[in-house]
Amino acid sequence: MAPMADIAAQIDIPRRALFKAAEVCEILKVQPYVLRSWEAEFPEIGVAKTAGGPRVYRRVDVEQVARIRHLLLVEGLTLAGARRRLEEEAAQPGLGVQLTARGGAQQLSVRRSVPEQMRQACGLGVAI
Repeated sequence: MAPMADIAAQIDIPRRALFKAAEVCEILKVQPYVLRSWEAEFPEIGVAKTAGGPRVYRRVDVEQVARIRHLLLVEGLTLAGARRRLEEEAAQPGLGVQLTARGGAQQLSVRRSVPEQMRQACGLGVAI
């Protein structure tokens, strides 16, 4: 079982805070419809949708999508199996560090603040 940091190290993710959906698809070699379906299956991917603007991903979200891609395409897990593996990794100390901050009651506060952080980083003053 490879931690998220190892998977992200194997894929050359540029050192930036935010990525457009097309950039994520290019980096991870997945089609846009696949990325959108994974967003629906794994709501912990904190994508922000701006009014009339592109979907924006944080670096941690790109790393999470890379982990999901690895579980599905390399390890051959189903969506349910990948979800279970991510939950198991989040429960283990030292693995899935990004996921542990998103668990339980903290998840709501993190999710509400993510779009605001993304708007500020992109210089957008528009409410979502």
